[in-house]
Amino acid sequence: MSLLHRRTVARALLVGACVVLPSIARSDGPSSSPPPRLVVSAPRIAVERYSLPNGLDVILHEDHRAPLVAVNLWYHVGSKDEPDHRNGFAHLFEHLMFQGSRHVEEDTFFLHLEQAGASGINGTTSDDRTNYFETVPSGRLNLALWLESDRMAFLLDHVNQATFESQRQVVLNERRQTYENAPYGNVHTFLREAVYPVGHPYHNTTIGTPADLNAARLEDVQQFFRTWYVPDNASLVIAGDIDPAEARRLVARYFGPIPRGNAPLRRTAPAPVRLACERRIAVEAGVELPQVHIAWPTPAFFAPGDAELDLVANVLTNGRTSRLHRRMVHEMQVAQDVTAYQASGQLGSTFEVVVTGRSGQTPERLLAVIDEELARLRSMPGDVAEIERARNDIVSSMIFDVERVGSRANRLNTYAHYVHDPEWIGNDLARYQHPGPNEVQTAVREYVPADRRVVVLVYPTTGAPASGRLREPAALTMECAR
Repeated sequence: MSLLHRRTVARALLVGACVVLPSIARSDGPSSSPPPRLVVSAPRIAVERYSLPNGLDVILHEDHRAPLVAVNLWYHVGSKDEPDHRNGFAHLFEHLMFQGSRHVEEDTFFLHLEQAGASGINGTTSDDRTNYFETVPSGRLNLALWLESDRMAFLLDHVNQATFESQRQVVLNERRQTYENAPYGNVHTFLREAVYPVGHPYHNTTIGTPADLNAARLEDVQQFFRTWYVPDNASLVIAGDIDPAEARRLVARYFGPIPRGNAPLRRTAPAPVRLACERRIAVEAGVELPQVHIAWPTPAFFAPGDAELDLVANVLTNGRTSRLHRRMVHEMQVAQDVTAYQASGQLGSTFEVVVTGRSGQTPERLLAVIDEELARLRSMPGDVAEIERARNDIVSSMIFDVERVGSRANRLNTYAHYVHDPEWIGNDLARYQHPGPNEVQTAVREYVPADRRVVVLVYPTTGAPASGRLREPAALTMECAR
């Protein structure tokens, strides 16, 4: 075993995982035998979990390997929870939360933390949740908890019309940069709206629409905060170089006085999306290269089939020897890049394939090659070697991910949110240990059928916006391809 692998095993053992790491060198050519399996048994990241009287869910994880503490706070609200005609509120709050609160002056949140030596300061918004996080020297845990608690308790004391308006413009500008003025920027929106029907919680994008953001009033923002940004709708992870007793004392001091809110009950999950046919959408874009985007509705995060589709995506496009990458980029040289992924969500997921072709190729030609490779997976199980490579890649990535204290804290909150058990990593890893070629083939047949999907074909078109426009404006309302 190499020195690198010995160090990896030692580090993994320190977080509770029993790991046997073989040499997993990647080959650029076919392998006559499968690579050794990455064996992970009984992994566990020990935590202490409790709730404050106001409902705040607290998760503590002690690790003294580095003098650092990750603070990771999740609010269980995302774009799926937004009221009608208020698309973008969850993302808007991600911005507002960094502007200041009663005891933190405008634009000084980052300054306080940076002066204390913090890193990884940020927040993100998804369909399902909004999170805020920072990693601080262990002696400055009190600062991070004070800042997080002050904006949970007193954000509205600071947010006035001027602050609200400035951040609305920031979000609108972000939308222009990433959607309206970006090459292919509108394509994924068209895809999403075609997969998820109007009224589905995932129909709208997280970033929000200009119409809804411009129509929002300060009173709407205040009500959204009072509804969702309350301790009984949040989970706080503190991971790293902590004394648990002192951490409990600090949490009680800073978060304990915040009154319980009245967070709504979790919405009932809608019925799984099932497409009856293929829906094909043509997009014109002022770009040089054609693209193809394909999406299938698939099982929710951590549901049966979710892990198998991660393996399918890896087999198709991860690395030079993966099926689509090898064939389309290297052998045929019809594509510039290709990617596949399982976009997992709480209420459902999508399996997606995205290919950018080379100049002179047509979207139809690219789609035909994708379909040929998918047909091969449906008709014949993959070989053991490619499944083992995919499994090893996913499992080793998870092990390396939990080595970073900030990533580990976020993973604990991920499990707490989606499966209500922060110590679920052993179960998560186990999902990838058992599927073989037959299970991967079954997943492709069941969840990635040839005739029930959404296909977006992007045609380079002079004079069209770079972000893309529908060739037929009514395409998103059609039930099936004509």
